[in-house]
Amino acid sequence: MTRAETRPAPQEFDRVLSSMCTDPHPAARDAAMRFLADNPGDPATYPAVSDLEREAVAMLGDVVGLDDPHGYVGSGGTEANIQAVRAARNLADDDANVVAPESAHFSFQKAADVLDVELRLAELDDDHRADVDHVTDLADDDTAVVVGVAGTTEFGRVDPIPALGDVAEDAGANLHVDAAWGGFVLPFTDHDWDFADAAVDTMTIDPHKMGQAPVPAGGFLARDPETLDALSIRTPYLESDTQPTLGGTRSGAGVAGAHAALDELWRDGYRDQYETSQANADYLASELDDRGYDVVDPVLPLVATELPDREFRALRDDGWRISRTASGELRVVCMPHVTREMLDSFLADLDRSR
Repeated sequence: MTRAETRPAPQEFDRVLSSMCTDPHPAARDAAMRFLADNPGDPATYPAVSDLEREAVAMLGDVVGLDDPHGYVGSGGTEANIQAVRAARNLADDDANVVAPESAHFSFQKAADVLDVELRLAELDDDHRADVDHVTDLADDDTAVVVGVAGTTEFGRVDPIPALGDVAEDAGANLHVDAAWGGFVLPFTDHDWDFADAAVDTMTIDPHKMGQAPVPAGGFLARDPETLDALSIRTPYLESDTQPTLGGTRSGAGVAGAHAALDELWRDGYRDQYETSQANADYLASELDDRGYDVVDPVLPLVATELPDREFRALRDDGWRISRTASGELRVVCMPHVTREMLDSFLADLDRSR
């Protein structure tokens, strides 16, 4: 056996139900390969990938209802969320705090630790969304940013973003929306969530999730250039003078892949994929409900349901990549690679495990 034959193989997606990443679009994969060595962190040295990034940011602006977006393509939602907190802190007082719902991604805990800000977590309502009254109680004159989630990672819920914007305005704070996963499906729903719907200052949206770009490709967007100015530092030894990004060297492959995916799929391709993914989520929820499981209604293409430990372990032993929420529900994310046939196979294995 040769050394190449013993190397680990990439993850196949035919049994992956827990991940919010997916198999990239072929055009995005090809574009990423062409720009493997380009560094958009130094745009003066690498102008071609820098041009692609400007176009990608403009296309992301179309997705999120922002005519003149400012931002960049980074490593993912964690970086973008940290940058949103960092920008808000830099624009506010030293004793800044962040108010976010309990459903906020764990990256906000990282942001609070790294940036030395206080993280205040608001309760959720009965539908797993941010409780606006509790957010209001927690926000004060030292609040730098109020966070809303548009597509929560555990239940696929959309917080009341316009109402959170009102709270942020009253507190003199920024409004940040984490749409890392939901940003590429929400344009085809009736939810109010984007820059056109509310006074959003910054947003996280990840092309490498439902956007079908290769990893890493996360988007950080801002309404005003002053936000990027608040993040900017001098870079004296590069051809470029300043840099607002958290990473120095960045992935040209991610930028090019995101650009190609957006160019291929926005708008009709993403709409078709959303409709397929949502139909799959509704189908799975119905099948689980028919079997007597307590299912959380899938507002977006994510299904959460009770599942006994014995059945969960049996499915894991069968090779299914599944996970639980913090409160114990099985969560299944109907990403683009998840097909109806795949769900039928999962259900058949579930039936055998009971």
